[in-house]
Amino acid sequence: MDSYNKVEYLEKKAKELRKTIIDMIYHAQSGHPGGSLSIADIVTALYFDELNIDPKNPKWEERDRVILSKGHVCPAIYGALAMKEYFPYEEIYTLRKINSRLQGHPDMKKTPGLDMTTGSLGQGLSVGVGMAIAAKFDKKPYRTFVILGDGELQEGQVWEAAMSAAKYKLDNLIAFVDVNNLQVDGCCDDIMSVKPIVPKWKDFGWEVFEIDGHNMEAIVKTLEEIKNVKGKPICIVMNTIKGKGVSYMEGVCKWHGQAPNTEEYNIAIEEIMR
Repeated sequence: MDSYNKVEYLEKKAKELRKTIIDMIYHAQSGHPGGSLSIADIVTALYFDELNIDPKNPKWEERDRVILSKGHVCPAIYGALAMKEYFPYEEIYTLRKINSRLQGHPDMKKTPGLDMTTGSLGQGLSVGVGMAIAAKFDKKPYRTFVILGDGELQEGQVWEAAMSAAKYKLDNLIAFVDVNNLQVDGCCDDIMSVKPIVPKWKDFGWEVFEIDGHNMEAIVKTLEEIKNVKGKPICIVMNTIKGKGVSYMEGVCKWHGQAPNTEEYNIAIEEIMR
């Protein structure tokens, strides 16, 4: 597949993923649409192009690992896993139900395709460091990808992990920072600014790329470029819009953790699929 057709294919898949996210949250009447939609493009690029994975063998030892450190936006990952047939697609309608495998935060013991149980913000990168060190120690080819939020960078443990990754030269560790500028209580800058984000990661010894997190061409190009980085962990800072793809959700804080009603749901699906 040439680069143009790949981008077109992934853009189509990203629309399908956004629709799935809204379907899940609407039917559950619970969940976090804003941040799920802001990472939909990078999740699509990973699961439908970049990752070395096998849905028929979710525990394959040499698979690439994905850690959703900001675990509350798990509808994005659940949607991708359903679309990749890790479990029956119809199971998305059980989101947050009692005894469902699709709980409000990812549970690796319940859901096929998950590599880490997450939820408490700030911990995912530390686990990613451990996985990346293990791969080096065992001489395994897999890479570890960690998705963080910009509000999550307020957690000190993130920076302890960042120092460790640089010390051990973990060039098999890739962190994505979803810079959508909002968290549950409002604007990140008003609550506890983590800026300047790019220079900070560079100062911690990481190779840093900054991209438009909704530009699929830029995402694909950057995922190719990082393969040339040696001796450093990699951070991809993604400038995104919370609620991307649904006009009334975009950049609006209340959609951090609120489900749409029927009228809002219909508008969202129409806008996503047009």
